[in-house]
Amino acid sequence: MAVSKVLDTTTLSIEVENGTDKNGKKIYRKKTFSAVKVNADAEKIYAVAKAISAVLNAGTGDFYLNEASKLTNA
Repeated sequence: MAVSKVLDTTTLSIEVENGTDKNGKKIYRKKTFSAVKVNADAEKIYAVAKAISAVLNAGTGDFYLNEASKLTNA
């Protein structure tokens, strides 16, 4: 049985500062952007994430590229 994996969807998530905890450590929430082209170059996605973070009022943390694949039994 041959199972194949096909990249189905890609989303970009950016950590955005959302206050501090009781110890003064930054708290982040994720802002997610869907419909990223599955064949988009990682460097270009990173450049877009940096541009988005530059216009946000809050500070940002890490950037995440979330990829979901479909498994099919061929």
